[in-house]
Amino acid sequence: MKRVAKGNFGYIEYNRKFAAVRTLIAVAICLIIFFTGLIIYHSNKSIFSIIAALGCLPTGLSAVNFVMYLKAHPCSKKAFDFIEQHRKGLLIRYDLEMTSYEENYSIAAAAVLDKNVVCFTENKELDIANCEKHIRNQIAQSGYSSYTVKVFKDINAFCTRLEQLEQIRQVKNIDPVAIEDAWVPGTVETCAHVLLSISL
Repeated sequence: MKRVAKGNFGYIEYNRKFAAVRTLIAVAICLIIFFTGLIIYHSNKSIFSIIAALGCLPTGLSAVNFVMYLKAHPCSKKAFDFIEQHRKGLLIRYDLEMTSYEENYSIAAAAVLDKNVVCFTENKELDIANCEKHIRNQIAQSGYSSYTVKVFKDINAFCTRLEQLEQIRQVKNIDPVAIEDAWVPGTVETCAHVLLSISL
């Protein structure tokens, strides 16, 4: 199972599988430790039971992590292929599941260019206004308060906007990939990196 980096297509699917395997292994280890103590001491009142009980803590965290990725909405292969045909020199981040106290926001794809944040969601139940407000508030905390945020449910409208951004990119000679590569950890995050930071 090849690791998929955050922001790349397939990230959510990879983490679902990884979290599932990790949780199953953790459960198996806890059970083995518990039953080993039961076989040796013929009682559940042994150090093995305590170790098994302590092992349930990281196992539970892993299980919660798995459920979160299970509920997330990854970008479909069909949408990914279509978006890739229109992205050209733009940097697209995929599989962004943004969490908040009120609700989660599933962003299949997102691009940032020249004070514009454009996103596409395949979740038809997503509250667009709340999602845009959430993203606006999050990026403003890193100093990007003057950015325009637009979330699309229509992939054709999203790709039309990508084409418009590509024209701006060419005219202004912006290299979004170089901008991200030049970012130094410990300094203020780029706007595109903020989107990764606020996602699962």
